[in-house]
Amino acid sequence: MNRRLRIALVADTYPPQRTSGAVQLRDLSREFIRQGHDLTVLLPAADLEQPWQLDVVDGVEVLRLQAPRTKDLGYLRRTIGEGLMPFAMRRNFIRSPLAATRWDAVVWYSPSIFHGLFVNAIKRASRCKGYLILRDLFPEWAVDMGLMGRGLPYRFFAAVARYQYAVADVIGVQAAGNLDYFRQWQRKPGRQLEVLENWLAQGGQAKSPIRLEETPLAGRKVLVYAGNMGVAQGLDIIIELAERLKAREDVGFLFVGRGSDASRLRKLSQERQLPNVAFFDEIDPDQIPDLYSHCAAGIVALDPRHRSHNIPGKFLTYLQSGLPVLACVNGGNDLAQIIRDERVGQVTEGHQIEALERCARELFNQVAEDPDLPARCRRLFDQRFAAATAVRQIVAAVAGDSSTASAATTPPSAPSPH
Repeated sequence: MNRRLRIALVADTYPPQRTSGAVQLRDLSREFIRQGHDLTVLLPAADLEQPWQLDVVDGVEVLRLQAPRTKDLGYLRRTIGEGLMPFAMRRNFIRSPLAATRWDAVVWYSPSIFHGLFVNAIKRASRCKGYLILRDLFPEWAVDMGLMGRGLPYRFFAAVARYQYAVADVIGVQAAGNLDYFRQWQRKPGRQLEVLENWLAQGGQAKSPIRLEETPLAGRKVLVYAGNMGVAQGLDIIIELAERLKAREDVGFLFVGRGSDASRLRKLSQERQLPNVAFFDEIDPDQIPDLYSHCAAGIVALDPRHRSHNIPGKFLTYLQSGLPVLACVNGGNDLAQIIRDERVGQVTEGHQIEALERCARELFNQVAEDPDLPARCRRLFDQRFAAATAVRQIVAAVAGDSSTASAATTPPSAPSPH
């Protein structure tokens, strides 16, 4: 049995924010407490009028530290804010009542890539291990997406990311396909690399404010997309799919969330006069299970220019509610193999509308003909994506318990983050 640990969890998102990262971190924090550990979440907070604010939520200490704003800004202002963030957090942490605390481990969640300086200060003061929960490879994915070249901005962000990796003793990537990237990093003695699957706790039971029977989608089999709508998702192809299927009065598409592309996608569906599409703003995460109980399947979309592997949090929420998925992802993504091997939906790699339409029609048949499909989705979630499993894996790694930690994987050759 693992000993009780005092753990600092550093992140830049947490409830009351409603992002998928905030929900994940809330669930992870609650599970640390449930397993008997002491946890303090350390967060930047742009709206504080004082240097710090300490609260206890669900048994979790939450220390908010005054820092520059980093959300809902243009790229330049966001970069400046994130660059200043670790310095502001450290300065205000020293002023807080937890400044003298000694931690058994520090865990941090990326994105953001800028936590390295603050995390290193905590590690050095406490002489403890650091576990990096790495959910995407920025700036690599931004280059893949054509959002930046390999010029000065890229070199700056890459240097920040390399520093973050250098601070970590353990890195947990979200898919096996991302292990290759860290071959060089792992060569240094004492470093551990492993797959840390995404996780989710059981959802809440609050009633959803979205009542499908009061929308144009009433009576249809609804495919739902709930989450961020940004350039990384490439959701235009889903709108195109809806247009191809608009003659089917038994199928509808529901989009719930926010993001840089949300208003554009909404306008696009209106311009095309799609009677089978509805958009709603984001809702509370505890209301999501009720919404899903009225849907037939979930949608996962990732821009085909991605080269890294991604298991989106929304995929987990669908499985947890027994929803199969219709997925359109980048070629070679580990997610595609999971969906095929576990038979929890239909997936196409690359953005070919003909292939996606074929997958959609196969999914409708699968839903109608496979009565075990919802139970199979839930079983997969319970086996691989429970928050309890993630906490045990993190604790085993930082406590040095190799008997329960995932074995570090030595991947073959790959580009190195150093």
